[in-house]
Amino acid sequence: MTTGRPHTGGTRPPSADAGADDVLWLRSGAERSPRRVAPLTLERIVTAAVAELDAHGAERLTMRRLAQRLGVTSTALYWHVATKEDLLDLAVDNIVGEVSIPQPGPDPRSAVRSLLVGWRAAMLAHPWSPNLLGRPLLGPNVLARTEFLQATLTRTGLSGADLAATSRLLSNFVIGAAMTDATWRRLDDPTIAEKAQAHIVGLRDVYPTLSTSGFAEGTWSDDDLFGLGLERILSTLPRP
Repeated sequence: MTTGRPHTGGTRPPSADAGADDVLWLRSGAERSPRRVAPLTLERIVTAAVAELDAHGAERLTMRRLAQRLGVTSTALYWHVATKEDLLDLAVDNIVGEVSIPQPGPDPRSAVRSLLVGWRAAMLAHPWSPNLLGRPLLGPNVLARTEFLQATLTRTGLSGADLAATSRLLSNFVIGAAMTDATWRRLDDPTIAEKAQAHIVGLRDVYPTLSTSGFAEGTWSDDDLFGLGLERILSTLPRP
């Protein structure tokens, strides 16, 4: 005949004054089922690395900080990524993957414009990334978008050195614009542009053109200047 409190053996039989805290499943905050920990994968590592880079920048990224974010040891990371530089390359390729590849259309200029506008937007969303794009990047996302860019440019009649030079011109324009815009946007002082313009105006005898051209005045938005510059380049492409 049972008393409703079965004892299955062991060294500590239930006592008459046992409370809820003496029963595992009744303890405050106790989990009723084993906690499932997501396995450490390369995808998880890269996603966490992008989040860490967004929060603190490339200069402060360390494998130890990333391991703390993931709740693992640094040693565990090295099973998946050999070096910090490899991790940065993977992170850059990951954010380039956010750039949509346009659907082919009758106007190659429109397709190039769409790709590069999306690329700049992705870099500005992750302002640490433009400074890393000088590294040799051969990830699948970078190569897929570079393939699309060159394939689209060939539809305008470009080939050989002209194709290579135009691809480089467009890529460098986008990277340079994103790097400049991201740098200005990270400045703590929102009046820095006004102060820069005042400095130049104060030296109008030395810089007569700069002092009247709105060089640092913020007359035009970054988006407007990028769009206008891109149109200038695209207008030089041959008509298919």
